[in-house]
Amino acid sequence: MKILVFSPGYLGGKIVDALCDRKHEVVPVKVEITNLAAVSAALDEHRPDAVLNCAGKKGTPNVDWCETHQIETMRSNTIGPLVIAEACVDRGIHLTHLGTGCIFYGQSPDPKGWKEDDHANPSAMYTRSKYAADLILTRLPNIAIVRLRMPIDEVPDPGNLINKVMSYPKIIDVENSVTVVSDLINAVIGVIEKKGTGVFHAVNEGTMKHRDLIALYEELVDPSHTNEWISSDDLVKLGLATKGRSNCIMQNNRLKEIGVEMRPISVALRDCLEKYAENLKNIKD
Repeated sequence: MKILVFSPGYLGGKIVDALCDRKHEVVPVKVEITNLAAVSAALDEHRPDAVLNCAGKKGTPNVDWCETHQIETMRSNTIGPLVIAEACVDRGIHLTHLGTGCIFYGQSPDPKGWKEDDHANPSAMYTRSKYAADLILTRLPNIAIVRLRMPIDEVPDPGNLINKVMSYPKIIDVENSVTVVSDLINAVIGVIEKKGTGVFHAVNEGTMKHRDLIALYEELVDPSHTNEWISSDDLVKLGLATKGRSNCIMQNNRLKEIGVEMRPISVALRDCLEKYAENLKNIKD
């Protein structure tokens, strides 16, 4: 299968590598995704069987950037995906779009967690811009949205939740659905290969608290690590964030329907931290 990938970054690059390992022909491209002519030219030049959109803005150093850069955020996270979708729909090309589960805030109507067809309740600019695209994409044919939550990776990187959490002196302890990157890669490839349509929640089975992550980190990586625990309300009160963060539990039923499994987080998290520790050691050596 020939797959064109728009703007592969931290996560997209890993998916590209995995697609290549599975003998797919992959064409990474970086164009202005809000420019229909540029997007269409890329599709017509490469004539892919499928498209993966990894482009988007989360902001630096975090999503609070989006609150003060609203137009850039809207163009990248809302307009861009819709432009790509228009070009793909016109050509009958399957599109997989990387979305986010951070569009859900708090307790879901179902005690088991937020489902793929639930209406979201985003409040921050980043999450609003992502969900705005989802609302349209879910009405178009031949399109899949893969939503992930707080990616945890075995390789040290500023975008890795492990690196982020361990850099904070003050941490909230909340229960969340999370996504181990190796499982995300398998989920995205499964959706592309099966040409799934609609929304897919790419979160590992079960939930994780930050205490779980830190306990494993202190056991496997750095026993000297310390931090202070604070409440969710303190995050904004203490000036550590401009907007409250999404904390939510999600179901991943639709992945199961197409035969894609996400490992239990209790298994995947330890495996990930063990590999993270080894990779970190190799980097230091």
